[in-house]
Amino acid sequence: MSMVSETPTSHDQHGRYPEATTVEDVRRNLAAVQARIVAACQRVGRDPATVRLLPVSKTKPETRLRLAHAAGCRMLGENKPQEAYRKWTSMQDLTDLRWSVIGHLQTNKAKLVARFATEFHALDSVRVAAALDHRLQLGGRTLDVFVQVNTSGEASKYGLSPDAVPAFLQLLPAFTTLRVRGLMTLALFSSDAERVRQCFVRLRELRDRLRQDAPPGVVLDELSMGMSGDFEIAIEEGATVVRVGQAIFGARPMPDSYYWPGEPSTQEPKT
Repeated sequence: MSMVSETPTSHDQHGRYPEATTVEDVRRNLAAVQARIVAACQRVGRDPATVRLLPVSKTKPETRLRLAHAAGCRMLGENKPQEAYRKWTSMQDLTDLRWSVIGHLQTNKAKLVARFATEFHALDSVRVAAALDHRLQLGGRTLDVFVQVNTSGEASKYGLSPDAVPAFLQLLPAFTTLRVRGLMTLALFSSDAERVRQCFVRLRELRDRLRQDAPPGVVLDELSMGMSGDFEIAIEEGATVVRVGQAIFGARPMPDSYYWPGEPSTQEPKT
């Protein structure tokens, strides 16, 4: 990927996105984000069709999610398994709506994710893989998964260290219900765009190295990286899935830093 060093982050602009309260608001915001995706792709000579926008609806009430569906969203990303499961349960009338769980998963919540999710973006342990596989087998389901990598080196972030990823991938074919699609990361929460960019570069370079020797059934075509404050930089560095919440649904009640990883027990990435 070409370096486009002048592309800034917008992590420090909490409140720049007004609350989307109508279908028209959501449509307009989706169009604005798509236009930014297209522009980022053009800067580095990519086809915009190679980037998938995942609208992230975490913390938003069901009424807002229904607006998003009416505006054309057919997959929504949720951070917390219990919140996602509750929303899925109450919205089963929308039969074409699929769900992506993008946050850290404890093994005792695997049964929830296995029941309804289409995707899981934060696989980072054999225990979680085994728990999901067991529950998915019982339900006769499969799940697309992304392996989460800690590219920033911050102790507060979940994810495998880059050095641990090769051995972890070798174990995943044993879990036959998990369809490995690629890697995921959370960049630094920083207004220093170059430091943010390096997190995305590390993930892409890791993927490119590992793809040569990936075990059978492990596909590493996808890079899930980039959120409302930095998705354009992520696209410039190869993202195929960008997880965008506030630029579509509007700012959350608290400043971005409140949602950003702190201690592992309270970690919740901003999208």
